[in-house]
Amino acid sequence: MVLGDTPEVIALCTGGFVLDVAYTPTALRELAKMDGGIVITSDLSRIVRAGVHLMPDPQLETVETGTRHRTADRVSRQTGVPVATVSASMSTIAIFIDGVRRPLETSEQVLSRANQAVQTLERYRERLWQVTGRLSVLEVEDQVTIKDLAVVAQRLEMIRRLQSEIEAYVLELGTDGRLLALQLSELGAGLDELTELLAMDYSPADGVGLDFAALGTLTTSRLLEPGEVARALGFTAHLDNRIGARGYRQLAQINRLPAAYGMRLVEHFGNLQGIFGATTVELQEVEGVGESRARLIREGLTRLAESAYTERLG
Repeated sequence: MVLGDTPEVIALCTGGFVLDVAYTPTALRELAKMDGGIVITSDLSRIVRAGVHLMPDPQLETVETGTRHRTADRVSRQTGVPVATVSASMSTIAIFIDGVRRPLETSEQVLSRANQAVQTLERYRERLWQVTGRLSVLEVEDQVTIKDLAVVAQRLEMIRRLQSEIEAYVLELGTDGRLLALQLSELGAGLDELTELLAMDYSPADGVGLDFAALGTLTTSRLLEPGEVARALGFTAHLDNRIGARGYRQLAQINRLPAAYGMRLVEHFGNLQGIFGATTVELQEVEGVGESRARLIREGLTRLAESAYTERLG
C-alpha cells in the first residue's frame, strides 16, 4: 500500500485498476484480496488505484529479500512516500519510509514498553527533585559549584530524552495512547519552567545564555560525565569553581509574588545573597514593592532558608 499519489508514484504504476473512491477500512480489506499494490492519497482520504504492479528502479540498493518488501523499500526510497506491506503468513505489518523499515506492533506490545518507560520517567523525575532540592540548599549557603549545576542539567536532559521516547509511543498508539499522553503531560509539568529559570540564574554576565539545547548532541556516555555536560552548557572553568545564583528560581517559589517583581529584585540587589540580606526597608526601595509586599517577600525568603536548613539536616 503506497500512502501517496504523487506523480513519481503514478509513474511507477502499471496495470491494475484506476479508482477514485473514499477510503474505508472495509474497502481496503476487499481490494487487498486482489494481487498487486494499492495507492492511497497522501491524506488517506481516497483510494486511487488497486491491483497495480509497481516497477521501481532495480538499481536502488535494498537489503530486503521478499518480493513485496523489496519493491516497497525501493518505491519508498525512489518517491519519498511511505509504503506499507502486510504479510499474512508472518502476521506482520511494516512501514518503509526514508530508507528505514519500521515494523508495526500491537497496542499491547507498545503499551507494555511505554508503561516501563513511564515508570522510569517517574524515578528520573524524583531524582531530579532531589538534586534540585540540594541545589537550593547550596544556593542559600552560597556554595554552588559548576558540578552541582551540571548534575541538575544532566537529569533534565535524561528526562527530556525519555519524554521523546514516550512521545513516539503516544504517536504510534493513536487513540489508544490518550491515557499515556495525560501521564506524560503530568510528569513533564514544570520542567520547561525549571530549565528557563536555571538559565536565567546562571547565565554568564556577558549575556550569553546557558545552552541547554546543546545537551541533546551528547552521546549517552558523555551525558553521564559532569565535565562534558558543563562544557556543553558553555562553562570552561573547573567543575569545583563556585558560581552564584541570581535568585530567579528561588523567588519563583514565593507564593503570590509575580515574576515581574522577581526580576526587579534581582536587578536591584544583583544576586540571591543580596536579596537574602536585604531588610524589609531595603526591599521597599524596589519599584512597586510596598510595605505589605516587602513583608511577604521577607517571610518567603525566611521560609526558603528554613527549608534549606531542614533539607541539610535531613
